[in-house]
Amino acid sequence: MSVCTDQRGDHWEIYQGKDGWRWRRTAKNGNIVGASTQGYSHKSDCIANAERNGMTCTPKD
Repeated sequence: MSVCTDQRGDHWEIYQGKDGWRWRRTAKNGNIVGASTQGYSHKSDCIANAERNGMTCTPKD
């Protein structure tokens, strides 16, 4: 799993699910406020989709 926290304090996770790479965004209050709608076969494609959905930090392993 790769994680990072953006300037707003949102926590982003890039992880491998059963159907491929996925991302999840969790707000400071602990609520999940975003998630990928599909699994990606390449981690880089998943990260690109997360960036299109507002991720501004760089996930670290």
